[in-house]
Amino acid sequence: MFTTMFWILMVWFIINVIWMWFATDNQNLQKTFAWINVIAVIVGFWVYFGTVKVSGIDTWFNILNYVNIVLAIVQFYFGYRNSHTMKHS
Repeated sequence: MFTTMFWILMVWFIINVIWMWFATDNQNLQKTFAWINVIAVIVGFWVYFGTVKVSGIDTWFNILNYVNIVLAIVQFYFGYRNSHTMKHS
């Protein structure tokens, strides 16, 4: 389960970053990705701390969990930022 979940989360992370990068102006997509990332982080930490660790990828799994937190924060920023610009006179 540990190895399988690591690779699922890794593939999700790569797809998520690529898709996010090309759609930074799509707030609905950013919100959706951010909330999916919250679920991925919860599952990631649950698997990391709740199952038997596999030597060799356990450190990378933990790093992936924390990087997903940072990515979710960035996505929440892009998703919930104010899209109105202020006009200066």
